[in-house]
Amino acid sequence: MMIHKVYFILLSLLFTICQNANAERDWFPYPVKVWLPPFEITGPRSSIDYIPLSSAHTNFNICVSFPHVKDTYWLAVNFGISQEAKRLGCTMQLYQAGGYDNLDLQIKQIRQCVAEGADGVIIGSMSYDGLNPLVAELTKKNIPVIDIINGISTKDISAKSLVSFEEMGYKAGEYLVSRQRKEQLGNVKIAWFPGPKGAGWVTSGNKGFLDAISGSKIEVVETKYGDTGKAVQSDLVNEVLDRYSEDLDYIVGTGVTAEVAVKILRNRKLNKRIQIISYYLTPNVYRDIFRGKIMASTTDSPVIQGRIAVDQLIRILENKPYSKYVSPIINVLNRDNINEFDRKSMLAPSGFKTTYTVNRTISPR
Repeated sequence: MMIHKVYFILLSLLFTICQNANAERDWFPYPVKVWLPPFEITGPRSSIDYIPLSSAHTNFNICVSFPHVKDTYWLAVNFGISQEAKRLGCTMQLYQAGGYDNLDLQIKQIRQCVAEGADGVIIGSMSYDGLNPLVAELTKKNIPVIDIINGISTKDISAKSLVSFEEMGYKAGEYLVSRQRKEQLGNVKIAWFPGPKGAGWVTSGNKGFLDAISGSKIEVVETKYGDTGKAVQSDLVNEVLDRYSEDLDYIVGTGVTAEVAVKILRNRKLNKRIQIISYYLTPNVYRDIFRGKIMASTTDSPVIQGRIAVDQLIRILENKPYSKYVSPIINVLNRDNINEFDRKSMLAPSGFKTTYTVNRTISPR
């Protein structure tokens, strides 16, 4: 009996290992857009199926810098990066600066990580222009820099793994306009929460959204910028509702804005009248679309962006061909089509915790 029990346990472990191995393999080939010329955001794009390297020839040290890990969007990016580092056989160290007000800390952390022997850096920047001098400094030292998610303005960047947040904002606005026209509504009043002011992705997202609704019957009665922490977004949503709750039709904004708005609208008994649209996806947004509490959300497949960034970096370090600007295709999810999309390309699995190190023994800063 004991032998059979041990055999069953070993068999279960083997099945789990095989399942995990398959999960690592089956993310690719993945449909993406590639920009040519690479850093011209408005330039032409071509469609390809992205196929990464099978492994890295050297255990490269990868430094990763995020603005924060306070929300599940960045957790999804962290999942993609950490899993791809494991798959390729590399070392990874994640630093996070705690919020969009801490640019100096992000710069300090990146310098520290490089001083510890990083071969290359993946940066989710908290400022579109603020990291340009640091990127130039790293480039002079022949340390490649991958711009992920948020965008950095300098062309000293080695490669980009990110979507156009202008397009993300545009898609959200376009969806809202289509709803207004389909339902033959009159003037629609919305509150708009684009995110932390000054961040590159917010500037782009704001422009795209406003361009999409220009000339429509949609009126932005209030625009509120702020960090994507839940406390900040809750305060901003409550401020707007205190002023405009009587005639507001939609709350549109970040994934965190959408998350907190669900509870706030329910508590204020406004959830039957005011609708919610997010312009990026989180697990709670995903769940609440299923439940009919959030109308829709765009998604930019952040897990895939993380995986591609690691592959780009390793290709550069190994002097192999690589695409300099890669972007997953942007989709709009709603209750009618949500089952058509692959959840594991968009969200970290349930129970995943922030992974600061891969194949490394030092403690996270």
